[in-house]
Amino acid sequence: MRTLYLITARGGSKGIPGKNIRPFLGKPLICHAIDNARDAGACDADILVSTDSEEIRKVAEDYGLTVPFMRPEHLATDTASSYDVIIDCLHRLSALGHDYDRVVLLQPTSPLRTADDILRAEALWRPDIDMVVSVCPAKTNPYYGAFETDADGLLHISKGDGRYTRRQDAPEVWEYNGAVYVMTVASLLRGPMSGFRRVVPSVMPSERSVDLDTPLDWEIAEHIAKHSL
Repeated sequence: MRTLYLITARGGSKGIPGKNIRPFLGKPLICHAIDNARDAGACDADILVSTDSEEIRKVAEDYGLTVPFMRPEHLATDTASSYDVIIDCLHRLSALGHDYDRVVLLQPTSPLRTADDILRAEALWRPDIDMVVSVCPAKTNPYYGAFETDADGLLHISKGDGRYTRRQDAPEVWEYNGAVYVMTVASLLRGPMSGFRRVVPSVMPSERSVDLDTPLDWEIAEHIAKHSL
C-alpha cells in the first residue's frame, strides 16, 4: 500500500495574506506540515506540495522537497474545490508512473496538528471505508444550543425534541477541524468527498484544532503553541 501525503498551499489568501509562507514560531507555515508528514514516517518522494505560487514552491524546495509540477490556474481560485485539486494531483502523478492507494491531506492551516494525530487517523483507516477525518467536539450542539426558525419566524431546537436541559446529557456531536484527511483513492476516483458515506472520525482535542483563517486565529494558535506544546 502506498500513501501520498498531499499539502495544498494556494498562493492567494485574503484572510491572512501570504499565510502559507508566513513565519509561524520561526519558520514558514508550510514547513510545519512538511515536518508533520516526515515525522509520521513519509519519505520525501511521497510528499507533494500542490501550489500555484513560485514563492511557495521555492520555500518547499529549500526545505528539501521536489515540487514536480505547478497547480493550474483554474484550480488556484477561491472557488476551486479541494477535491478537484486532489484528482488533478493523482492524475498528474499517475502519468509520471506514481500510483497511490490512499491520500493523506495535510492543510498547512492546521499548525497545531502533530505526527501522532496523523498516525492515529492512519491507524483507523481500512480499504473498505472512504475516509478517516480528524474531528473535534462541535462548538454548538444541535440537540441543545443550536436553533432554527420555522415558517412563522419562531425559534425551535435544530435537532431532536428539545428535551435536553443540560449540554452534557445531549448526544456527542463533532465537527471537522481540517487537520487530517485519510482518503481512499478508489473512493476519490468514484466522486467527491460530499458523496462519501463510510467516514470514520479521528478525535483531536479542541485546543489543537485551530484552523488559520483570520489574523485572530493566528494569534490564538501561536499563543497555544508557545504555552502548551
